[in-house]
Amino acid sequence: TEKLLFIFIFFNGPNFNDIEYIVVTSFNKQSLMQYNSTRGYWIGFTNYSIMTSYNWNKDPLDHLLRKMEKKLLCYDNINFIQTIGNLSATPIIRLKLIKQNYGQHPVMLECSAYNFYPKQIKLTWLRNGQEVTEGVSYTDVIPDGQFYYQSHSYLEYAPTSGERISCMVEHSALSEPQTIVWGDSFTVEEKGQVAVGLCGLLTGSLLLTSGLIYYKKKSAAYIDA
Repeated sequence: TEKLLFIFIFFNGPNFNDIEYIVVTSFNKQSLMQYNSTRGYWIGFTNYSIMTSYNWNKDPLDHLLRKMEKKLLCYDNINFIQTIGNLSATPIIRLKLIKQNYGQHPVMLECSAYNFYPKQIKLTWLRNGQEVTEGVSYTDVIPDGQFYYQSHSYLEYAPTSGERISCMVEHSALSEPQTIVWGDSFTVEEKGQVAVGLCGLLTGSLLLTSGLIYYKKKSAAYIDA
C-alpha cells in the first residue's frame, strides 16, 4: 500500500500575484481528495473521501490551516519564485565535424548548445541562408543536473564548392538568433577528414564508372564475336 500527498502551486499574472494552491491525496495510485484554493474547499473521489471532504469543509480549523500553508509556501517565497522565473543563461554554441564511415554522405556535422536556461531552444541548419531539413536529426533537450540544459542537432552533408553551411540558434536569452558558419574555425584534422571523405566519394564514383565502361566493352566484344 502507498499513501501519498501531492502539492501543486501555480503562479500566474505579471508579478506572480495570482496564486493557485492545490493539495491532492492518493492511496495506491488512486486520487482520494483534492483541495483547490481557487475553489476554496475539498472534493472527494470515493464514497469514503466524499464524506471526509464534507466534514473537513465544515471545519473552520481546516480552512485556517490551508490559508497558512498557502501563505508559508507561496506568498512568503514570492521573491524567490520571481527570481527563479527571471533567470536565463545564454547558450554556448559549438559546431564540429563528426567522422562518417557509412551512408551516402561523406561527413556529419554536429551543432551543440550548452549551459542554457530556460529549456526552450531551437537549432536550425542553413545552406546559403535557407533552412535545411533533409538529413537533419535532433536529440532531446537534456538537463545537466545544474539547472542548465544542452541540445544537439546533426546534419549529414556532402560539401559542395561555394556553399555556406551554418547553424542558427534561437533562445530567449539571446537578443537575436546566433549563427555559426561551418569552416570558420576548422582544425587541420577536420579539414583532412573532409578531404578524405570527398576523395572516397570521388574514388567510388570513378570505380563505378570504370566498371560500367568495362562491362559495356566486354558486352560489345561478346556480341561482335
